Amino acid sequence: MDQDVPDGNQPWPGGPIAMLPVAQLYAHDIPQLRPPGQTDADLLQVLWCPLDHPEHPRTALSWRSAAADTDVLDAPPEPFIIDPRYLPEPCLLSPEEVTEYPHFMDLSKELQQQVADWSNWQTAGDAVDSAYAVAPEEFYINKLSVSPGWKAGGWSRWGLTDPVPRVCSVCGTEMDPLLTIATTEWSGATNSWAPEGDQARAPLPPGVPPANYTRIVIASGYSLQLHICPVSTDHPHLELIQ
Repeated sequence: MDQDVPDGNQPWPGGPIAMLPVAQLYAHDIPQLRPPGQTDADLLQVLWCPLDHPEHPRTALSWRSAAADTDVLDAPPEPFIIDPRYLPEPCLLSPEEVTEYPHFMDLSKELQQQVADWSNWQTAGDAVDSAYAVAPEEFYINKLSVSPGWKAGGWSRWGLTDPVPRVCSVCGTEMDPLLTIATTEWSGATNSWAPEGDQARAPLPPGVPPANYTRIVIASGYSLQLHICPVSTDHPHLELIQ
């Protein structure tokens, strides 16, 4: 799949350029991964442009049937130039199902007040770090609500902006979170989400942020959240940086 190079003062000629594979997900690993109206599609391939764009990486989604997709290229096309921030380090998928709750900013005002009331957390005793007494909502955000790192589905994470409408530009239907592509899997504030295998891994090389296993960098360390329309995969997906 090709992506047109954006116009501007670029040191390379304009025209189509091969996109980079970012993720390949199978329904047998992630059972909820089913596109609307396509019961035979059990494979999702995510690609993006290897060059920087003003707002966020440009992505493309391809839904396929793994059984029917037998014509596989031995040597996929490679772009002639790549922004190193968008070149993923190959990683194997080890899915882990976790329970999430809506982000604090997605809660009703009443629930926000309850979450921000430290007295409600004190009943949990030592299970809640007392350092969060001045901002209990941060404990909820970091430890309980939305998991960090790469994930399929789940709730949307906020912080760079307040929640924004996520509606299909074609039919106006509310869109569903599909995939979060993260710079890092977890941080010091969210290390309680780190899988046991990650915590036992050898440290990354000097200069590489902790838990930046894929080596990609999105918007100076944020995440790219992809949303799809539940009505049709023919409708454009949404790209959101948070």
